[in-house]
Amino acid sequence: MQGDYAARKLVESLCHMSDMQCICICTGLKRAAGIIAKRAERTEQMEVHSGMPNTTNAIKVLPNGPYEVSTDVPLTIQTIESDGRGISTSWREDGTYPESMVPYHLCRCGHSKSKPYCDGAHVSIEFDGTETASRAPYIQRAKKYEGEAVDLLDDGRCASLRFCDRGVRAWDAAIHSGDPANLQLAKEECAACSAGRLTLVDKSGELIEPELPKQAGLVQDPVAGKRGAIKVTGGIELIGADGQPYETRNRYTLCRCGQSRNKPFCDTRHLNCPHMAGHDEIGE
Repeated sequence: MQGDYAARKLVESLCHMSDMQCICICTGLKRAAGIIAKRAERTEQMEVHSGMPNTTNAIKVLPNGPYEVSTDVPLTIQTIESDGRGISTSWREDGTYPESMVPYHLCRCGHSKSKPYCDGAHVSIEFDGTETASRAPYIQRAKKYEGEAVDLLDDGRCASLRFCDRGVRAWDAAIHSGDPANLQLAKEECAACSAGRLTLVDKSGELIEPELPKQAGLVQDPVAGKRGAIKVTGGIELIGADGQPYETRNRYTLCRCGQSRNKPFCDTRHLNCPHMAGHDEIGE
Protein backbone atom coordinates (compact mmCIF):
# COMPACT_ATOMS: atom_id res chain seq x y z
CA MET A 1 0.00 0.00 0.00
CA GLN A 2 2.82 2.41 0.86
CA GLY A 3 4.44 1.63 -2.50
CA ASP A 4 1.24 2.45 -4.39
CA TYR A 5 0.89 5.74 -2.50
CA ALA A 6 4.47 6.73 -3.30
CA ALA A 7 3.95 5.90 -6.97
CA ARG A 8 0.80 8.04 -7.13
CA LYS A 9 2.58 10.98 -5.52
CA LEU A 10 5.46 10.67 -8.00
CA VAL A 11 3.04 10.71 -10.95
CA GLU A 12 1.24 13.73 -9.52
CA SER A 13 4.53 15.58 -9.10
CA LEU A 14 5.62 14.81 -12.65
CA CYS A 15 2.31 16.06 -14.05
CA HIS A 16 2.95 19.50 -12.54
CA MET A 17 6.51 19.76 -13.87
CA SER A 18 7.60 21.50 -17.03
CA ASP A 19 9.15 19.57 -19.92
CA MET A 20 12.55 21.06 -19.06
CA GLN A 21 12.29 19.88 -15.45
CA CYS A 22 11.42 16.37 -16.61
CA ILE A 23 14.38 16.34 -19.00
CA CYS A 24 16.74 17.41 -16.20
CA ILE A 25 15.45 14.64 -13.94
CA CYS A 26 15.85 12.02 -16.68
CA THR A 27 19.37 13.24 -17.45
CA GLY A 28 20.31 13.04 -13.78
CA LEU A 29 18.91 9.53 -13.51
CA LYS A 30 20.92 8.41 -16.56
CA ARG A 31 24.13 9.84 -15.10
CA ALA A 32 23.46 8.18 -11.76
CA ALA A 33 22.79 4.88 -13.52
CA GLY A 34 26.10 5.19 -15.38
CA ILE A 35 28.04 5.84 -12.16
CA ILE A 36 26.34 2.91 -10.45
CA ALA A 37 27.14 0.64 -13.40
CA LYS A 38 30.85 1.61 -13.35
CA ARG A 39 31.05 1.06 -9.61
CA ALA A 40 29.35 -2.29 -9.98
CA GLU A 41 31.82 -3.30 -12.71
CA ARG A 42 34.77 -2.35 -10.52
CA THR A 43 33.29 -4.15 -7.51
CA GLU A 44 32.61 -7.26 -9.58
CA GLN A 45 36.19 -7.26 -10.90
CA MET A 46 37.65 -6.95 -7.40
CA GLU A 47 35.34 -9.66 -6.05
CA VAL A 48 36.32 -12.03 -8.84
CA HIS A 49 40.03 -11.61 -8.18
CA SER A 50 39.61 -11.63 -4.41
CA GLY A 51 38.21 -15.11 -4.89
CA MET A 52 41.55 -16.27 -6.32
CA PRO A 53 43.72 -18.42 -4.03
CA ASN A 54 45.50 -16.23 -1.48
CA THR A 55 49.18 -15.97 -2.35
CA THR A 56 51.83 -14.70 0.04
CA ASN A 57 54.87 -12.65 -0.89
CA ALA A 58 53.46 -11.96 -4.34
CA ILE A 59 52.16 -9.32 -6.72
CA LYS A 60 49.43 -10.24 -9.21
CA VAL A 61 48.75 -8.37 -12.45
CA LEU A 62 44.97 -8.12 -12.79
CA PRO A 63 43.58 -8.18 -16.38
CA ASN A 64 43.47 -4.56 -17.63
CA GLY A 65 43.40 -3.51 -13.99
CA PRO A 66 45.67 -2.82 -11.03
CA TYR A 67 48.35 -4.80 -9.26
CA GLU A 68 47.05 -6.90 -6.38
CA VAL A 69 49.68 -7.03 -3.64
CA SER A 70 49.64 -9.59 -0.83
CA THR A 71 49.35 -8.28 2.73
CA ASP A 72 52.86 -9.36 3.69
CA VAL A 73 54.52 -7.01 1.17
CA PRO A 74 55.19 -3.60 2.80
CA LEU A 75 54.61 -0.49 0.68
CA THR A 76 57.22 2.24 1.07
CA ILE A 77 58.19 5.55 -0.48
CA GLN A 78 61.62 5.46 -2.14
CA THR A 79 63.19 8.77 -3.12
CA ILE A 80 66.17 9.14 -5.46
CA GLU A 81 68.79 11.42 -3.92
CA SER A 82 70.96 13.30 -6.41
CA ASP A 83 73.98 15.55 -6.57
CA GLY A 84 74.06 19.05 -8.03
CA ARG A 85 74.37 17.66 -11.56
CA GLY A 86 71.22 15.55 -11.24
CA ILE A 87 73.19 12.31 -11.04
CA SER A 88 71.59 9.78 -8.67
CA THR A 89 73.70 9.06 -5.60
CA SER A 90 71.58 6.99 -3.20
CA TRP A 91 68.11 5.77 -2.21
CA ARG A 92 66.23 7.36 0.70
CA GLU A 93 63.25 5.64 2.29
CA ASP A 94 60.64 8.24 3.24
CA GLY A 95 58.16 6.13 5.14
CA THR A 96 55.98 3.04 5.04
CA TYR A 97 52.25 2.93 4.38
CA PRO A 98 50.02 1.41 7.09
CA GLU A 99 49.71 -2.37 6.94
CA SER A 100 46.66 -3.74 5.14
CA MET A 101 44.60 -6.63 6.48
CA VAL A 102 43.55 -7.58 2.94
CA PRO A 103 45.46 -7.58 -0.37
CA TYR A 104 45.80 -4.01 -1.59
CA HIS A 105 45.53 -2.73 -5.15
CA LEU A 106 48.04 -0.34 -6.72
CA CYS A 107 47.09 1.78 -9.74
CA ARG A 108 48.59 0.48 -12.97
CA CYS A 109 46.90 2.77 -15.52
CA GLY A 110 48.32 5.95 -13.98
CA HIS A 111 45.02 7.84 -13.87
CA SER A 112 43.78 7.10 -10.36
CA LYS A 113 42.87 10.17 -8.34
CA SER A 114 43.83 8.18 -5.24
CA LYS A 115 47.43 7.30 -6.17
CA PRO A 116 49.11 5.04 -5.34
CA TYR A 117 45.92 3.04 -4.90
CA CYS A 118 43.45 2.02 -7.60
CA ASP A 119 40.15 3.93 -7.73
CA GLY A 120 38.66 2.17 -10.77
CA ALA A 121 39.93 4.74 -13.32
CA HIS A 122 41.14 1.88 -15.53
CA VAL A 123 37.49 1.07 -16.26
CA SER A 124 36.49 4.58 -17.33
CA ILE A 125 39.56 5.08 -19.56
CA GLU A 126 39.26 1.55 -20.99
CA PHE A 127 42.86 0.81 -20.03
CA ASP A 128 44.66 -1.81 -22.11
CA GLY A 129 47.05 -3.51 -19.73
CA THR A 130 48.13 -6.30 -22.06
CA GLU A 131 51.50 -7.67 -20.99
CA THR A 132 54.16 -7.62 -23.70
CA ALA A 133 57.38 -8.36 -21.77
CA SER A 134 59.41 -11.44 -22.56
CA ARG A 135 59.08 -14.38 -20.17
CA ALA A 136 62.55 -15.66 -21.05
CA PRO A 137 64.98 -15.90 -18.10
CA TYR A 138 67.23 -12.91 -17.45
CA ILE A 139 70.39 -14.86 -18.16
CA GLN A 140 69.11 -15.63 -21.67
CA ARG A 141 68.00 -12.07 -22.44
CA ALA A 142 71.03 -10.21 -21.11
CA LYS A 143 74.06 -9.13 -23.10
CA LYS A 144 77.39 -9.99 -21.49
CA TYR A 145 80.26 -7.50 -21.11
CA GLU A 146 83.48 -9.26 -20.14
CA GLY A 147 85.63 -7.52 -17.55
CA GLU A 148 89.00 -8.02 -15.93
CA ALA A 149 87.75 -9.18 -12.50
CA VAL A 150 83.99 -9.49 -13.09
CA ASP A 151 81.59 -9.54 -16.02
CA LEU A 152 78.44 -7.46 -16.42
CA LEU A 153 75.03 -8.54 -17.72
CA ASP A 154 72.60 -6.02 -19.26
CA ASP A 155 69.07 -6.92 -20.37
CA GLY A 156 68.13 -3.37 -21.42
CA ARG A 157 65.15 -2.95 -19.05
CA CYS A 158 65.80 0.64 -18.01
CA ALA A 159 63.66 2.57 -15.51
CA SER A 160 65.71 5.81 -15.82
CA LEU A 161 66.97 5.74 -12.24
CA ARG A 162 70.36 7.16 -13.32
CA PHE A 163 72.56 5.26 -10.85
CA CYS A 164 74.75 3.77 -13.60
CA ASP A 165 76.42 7.05 -14.62
CA ARG A 166 78.26 8.10 -11.46
CA GLY A 167 81.81 8.91 -12.54
CA VAL A 168 82.89 5.86 -14.53
CA ARG A 169 79.81 4.25 -16.09
CA ALA A 170 78.88 0.80 -14.80
CA TRP A 171 79.82 -0.91 -18.07
CA ASP A 172 83.29 0.66 -18.18
CA ALA A 173 83.83 0.10 -14.47
CA ALA A 174 83.09 -3.62 -14.90
CA ILE A 175 85.28 -3.96 -17.98
CA HIS A 176 88.21 -2.32 -16.12
CA SER A 177 87.39 -4.04 -12.81
CA GLY A 178 90.99 -5.05 -12.27
CA ASP A 179 91.24 -1.66 -10.58
CA PRO A 180 89.74 -2.08 -7.05
CA ALA A 181 88.13 1.36 -7.25
CA ASN A 182 86.36 0.47 -10.49
CA LEU A 183 85.27 -2.88 -9.07
CA GLN A 184 83.72 -1.22 -6.03
CA LEU A 185 81.99 1.39 -8.18
CA ALA A 186 80.60 -1.29 -10.50
CA LYS A 187 79.18 -3.17 -7.49
CA GLU A 188 77.54 -0.03 -6.12
CA GLU A 189 76.07 1.08 -9.44
CA CYS A 190 74.66 -2.34 -10.29
CA ALA A 191 73.22 -2.86 -6.79
CA ALA A 192 71.41 0.50 -7.02
CA CYS A 193 69.86 -0.46 -10.37
CA SER A 194 66.44 -1.42 -9.00
CA ALA A 195 65.15 -2.29 -12.46
CA GLY A 196 67.49 -5.30 -12.35
CA ARG A 197 68.88 -4.34 -15.73
CA LEU A 198 72.54 -4.53 -14.66
CA THR A 199 74.03 -7.47 -12.77
CA LEU A 200 77.63 -8.35 -12.03
CA VAL A 201 78.88 -11.92 -12.43
CA ASP A 202 82.07 -13.26 -10.92
CA LYS A 203 84.45 -15.39 -13.00
CA SER A 204 82.90 -18.60 -11.64
CA GLY A 205 79.54 -17.55 -13.12
CA GLU A 206 77.93 -16.62 -9.79
CA LEU A 207 75.63 -13.58 -9.86
CA ILE A 208 76.67 -10.83 -7.44
CA GLU A 209 73.44 -9.64 -5.80
CA PRO A 210 72.90 -7.34 -2.81
CA GLU A 211 70.71 -8.41 0.11
CA LEU A 212 67.52 -6.39 -0.20
CA PRO A 213 64.36 -6.24 1.93
CA LYS A 214 61.13 -7.81 0.68
CA GLN A 215 59.07 -4.74 -0.16
CA ALA A 216 57.45 -2.62 -2.83
CA GLY A 217 58.53 1.00 -3.12
CA LEU A 218 56.98 3.96 -4.90
CA VAL A 219 59.85 5.70 -6.70
CA GLN A 220 60.00 9.48 -6.31
CA ASP A 221 62.18 11.34 -8.79
CA PRO A 222 62.61 14.99 -7.66
CA VAL A 223 65.03 15.78 -10.51
CA ALA A 224 62.44 14.82 -13.13
CA GLY A 225 59.51 15.99 -11.01
CA LYS A 226 57.73 12.68 -11.56
CA ARG A 227 56.38 9.68 -9.74
CA GLY A 228 58.47 6.79 -11.00
CA ALA A 229 57.97 3.05 -11.20
CA ILE A 230 57.13 0.60 -8.43
CA LYS A 231 60.47 -0.66 -7.12
CA VAL A 232 60.16 -4.31 -6.03
CA THR A 233 62.97 -5.95 -4.10
CA GLY A 234 63.77 -9.11 -2.16
CA GLY A 235 62.56 -11.83 -4.52
CA ILE A 236 58.82 -11.12 -4.50
CA GLU A 237 56.91 -13.33 -6.92
CA LEU A 238 55.23 -11.63 -9.89
CA ILE A 239 52.19 -13.37 -11.38
CA GLY A 240 50.84 -12.33 -14.77
CA ALA A 241 47.20 -11.78 -15.66
CA ASP A 242 47.21 -15.27 -17.17
CA GLY A 243 48.04 -16.74 -13.77
CA GLN A 244 51.56 -17.70 -14.83
CA PRO A 245 54.56 -16.45 -12.81
CA TYR A 246 57.42 -14.44 -14.21
CA GLU A 247 60.98 -15.32 -13.28
CA THR A 248 61.43 -14.39 -9.61
CA ARG A 249 64.19 -11.82 -9.27
CA ASN A 250 65.82 -9.84 -6.51
CA ARG A 251 65.16 -6.51 -8.25
CA TYR A 252 62.58 -5.30 -10.78
CA THR A 253 60.46 -2.23 -11.48
CA LEU A 254 56.78 -2.23 -12.49
CA CYS A 255 55.11 0.33 -14.73
CA ARG A 256 52.47 2.48 -13.04
CA CYS A 257 51.98 5.17 -15.70
CA GLY A 258 50.10 2.82 -18.02
CA GLN A 259 52.22 3.73 -21.04
CA SER A 260 55.06 1.19 -20.98
CA ARG A 261 55.54 -0.84 -24.13
CA ASN A 262 57.11 -3.59 -22.04
CA LYS A 263 54.27 -4.17 -19.57
CA PRO A 264 54.20 -4.98 -16.75
CA PHE A 265 57.73 -3.58 -16.42
CA CYS A 266 58.76 0.07 -16.51
CA ASP A 267 60.40 1.39 -19.68
CA THR A 268 60.87 5.07 -18.62
CA ARG A 269 57.75 6.42 -20.38
CA HIS A 270 56.46 7.92 -17.12
CA LEU A 271 58.94 10.74 -17.75
CA ASN A 272 56.68 11.96 -20.58
CA CYS A 273 53.39 11.53 -18.71
CA PRO A 274 51.75 14.69 -17.30
CA HIS A 275 49.56 12.52 -15.07
CA MET A 276 52.67 11.24 -13.26
CA ALA A 277 53.83 14.70 -12.18
CA GLY A 278 54.33 15.30 -8.47
CA HIS A 279 55.04 12.91 -5.64
CA ASP A 280 53.34 10.41 -3.37
CA GLU A 281 52.46 11.12 0.24
CA ILE A 282 51.42 8.94 3.13
CA GLY A 283 48.10 10.23 4.46
CA GLU A 284 47.07 10.61 8.06
